[in-house]
Amino acid sequence: MSDWLRIATFEADGDAVERVLEEINSTEGPPPGIPAKAITVLADREHGRARIVVRFASEDDLRTGSATLDEMEPPADARMRRISVETYEVLLERKAPG
Repeated sequence: MSDWLRIATFEADGDAVERVLEEINSTEGPPPGIPAKAITVLADREHGRARIVVRFASEDDLRTGSATLDEMEPPADARMRRISVETYEVLLERKAPG
């Protein structure tokens, strides 16, 4: 069974990215309604972009988590705006030996 990724892209300045990191790190795990396996936050500070990648164990978990995430907004004091959301099935993931 494949994992699934939800990748949300935001316009965000450095302060906004730090605010999101603080919010994510303030909890032990994902919020209710988001059955995520992992989260990755990527920043392109030079171009004012951030991507939040959430990994799910199944397509059903992706649907459930996406419905919850679609209702969420960035922290009120974060200057960021979601500009796209994409979903992908993970077909291959190879790690370097060692």
